[in-house]
Amino acid sequence: MLNMRRRQFISLLGGAAATWPVAARAQQAAMPVIGFLNAASPVGYPPMVAALRQGLKEAGYIEGQSVAIEYRWAEGHYDRLPGLAAELVRRQVAGIIAGGTPAARFAKAATSTIPIVFNIGIDPVQLGLVTSLNRPGGNVTGVAGLSVETAAKRLEVLHESLPTAAVVASLVNPTTPLTEPETKGVQDAARSLGLQLHVLNASTEREIDAAFRTLIELRAGALVVSVDPFLNGQRAQIVKLATRYAVPAIYGLREFAVAGGLMSYGIDLADTYRQAGIYVGKILKGAKAADLPVQQAVKVEFVINLKTAKTLGLTFPIPLLGRADEVIE
Repeated sequence: MLNMRRRQFISLLGGAAATWPVAARAQQAAMPVIGFLNAASPVGYPPMVAALRQGLKEAGYIEGQSVAIEYRWAEGHYDRLPGLAAELVRRQVAGIIAGGTPAARFAKAATSTIPIVFNIGIDPVQLGLVTSLNRPGGNVTGVAGLSVETAAKRLEVLHESLPTAAVVASLVNPTTPLTEPETKGVQDAARSLGLQLHVLNASTEREIDAAFRTLIELRAGALVVSVDPFLNGQRAQIVKLATRYAVPAIYGLREFAVAGGLMSYGIDLADTYRQAGIYVGKILKGAKAADLPVQQAVKVEFVINLKTAKTLGLTFPIPLLGRADEVIE
């Protein structure tokens, strides 16, 4: 009887020993989940998402193998962002990547505990996202670009390319916080260059169509397109309209020039997403957002599409071509 009980005890102990490693392995195998919140449409963002994955990989994480990503796209409807941010909070994600100023603001409003890594084009201190660039404090950090600072430069480059265009237009999305400071920079540049500037608002696809019709009515000879998540996501539509109406335009992202736009001058947005991915990886490994300094994107690209220039019957000054980081032929 005693031997039987001893055998039963050993059997139970062996079973438990076999079970514990399985449970431990299952726990280790559970992948962390991070949230991705963006005001734009996924159609225009494959290069940025690919760069984000590259950043995560550099930090030691591969989507689908060691980390999962829950994507939330507002499709240009900024009023959807609060609900999408709340979904990610309820999902109890390990961190949130907020692409664009509107997404960053609503992510911060949705949680004070889940780490947030933003990717924006405006001063995050001025926006109230962090207390300082070196020590952000709270649960928010990220990458800040130079969209506002490069806005005026885009008009200057456009004027250098088309010195006879006295009337120009600027296409902006009035619903994003980036618009006001960016527009001011462009207006100041227009005054200093002696140009007449018309600001055209568009926050829907229909309004983009209407803005181009207005541009033609105003006889604007060139166009500056603002850097904005919604407008970035509509680059196919915008480039197509610029081609249809034969409007020389400059954009803030390289992807516009690659898609057939005349030229672009601005930050390497894809690289900022790569940097955001690296930061998320650090947070997954235990770093605190409060201790990670805000990274400042300083890499600026100037891209010229000569094929589009030929279609428009334009030629670029040799010095300007020499300054281009990339010439698409």
